Amino acid sequence: MVEKTFNFIVPGGQASGGPPIGPALGPLGVNIMAIVNRINEETKEYNGTPVPVDVTVDTDSKEFTVKVGVLSTFALITQAINIKKGSGTPKTAPVGDMSFDQLLAVAKRKKEGLSAASLKAAAREVLGTCQSMGVTVDGKPAKEVQTAIAQGAFDAKFAGAA
Repeated sequence: MVEKTFNFIVPGGQASGGPPIGPALGPLGVNIMAIVNRINEETKEYNGTPVPVDVTVDTDSKEFTVKVGVLSTFALITQAINIKKGSGTPKTAPVGDMSFDQLLAVAKRKKEGLSAASLKAAAREVLGTCQSMGVTVDGKPAKEVQTAIAQGAFDAKFAGAA
């Protein structure tokens, strides 16, 4: 059994048999459309957002596995509040606002990829990205929300989200 692993960045739910997937997997004699369909099924929630995907193929049996990687914090935030890019002047010109619940959702999805020991720590790390992007949370600057979290203002939300 010889396994080969390929890493691709694909638009969520919109991968195709063309480059980069088709040319990389074609020489192995696998059913490329079956792999593409599995990738699209597993990435559909990211709808168009670039997603890292690992495809491992057993070159003997032609069986394959698809593993979806974790998106960048930036990508998760832009997807959550439907913006294309961050602010050129984040301290003075915010580009979007997210709810605290959206912040928690991003932190939960990102937690395993961060060095955070808890959801609270993950949320504070996500807030750091919000701050550099010019994204506010419930209308407040990210730094204010970080301070409020550190002071325990949102402890009930974290207890309910665990």
